Amino acid sequence: MIPSPMSPRPILFLRSRLLRVRVWLLCLLAACVTGLAGELKLEALLIWGTNEEKSPDPRHKPVETQVAKKLKDLPFKWSHYFEVNRKEFTVPRDQPRRVAMSDECEISVRQAENDQVELILYGKGKRVGRITQKLPRGETLVLGGNAPNYTAWFVVLQRKD
Repeated sequence: MIPSPMSPRPILFLRSRLLRVRVWLLCLLAACVTGLAGELKLEALLIWGTNEEKSPDPRHKPVETQVAKKLKDLPFKWSHYFEVNRKEFTVPRDQPRRVAMSDECEISVRQAENDQVELILYGKGKRVGRITQKLPRGETLVLGGNAPNYTAWFVVLQRKD
């Protein structure tokens, strides 16, 4: 038997379909909110600053143009910057994340209050510095220390999401 246009079956079918679409949209929205409130995706660069045109280590490569421009805009005295290492990682909302950048350099990153990020820098096992600030997309957070022969090393932190 074919239902008539006035039959309740098409109306029930339409209502159940709309209900499924609403439930699906709510689940999608909940997943997006959970992702935003959870982990922070970051990238850290270990950089060596010097006035020498070439690094004595052939594995070091000049930093990317964008990073070099940001470093040159800061009140640093070095004219050349070389990337020593690069690490991508995530930081959970409720706990700090420690990342070894080299044998002698380690960082600790945590999500602080008011959408800020705290970066603590360790050199040879000792705390060298700490900075807390907002880290919007496209911006960088830079923290560093002195090195022998009038050089320096920096960690540049930037968002990856």
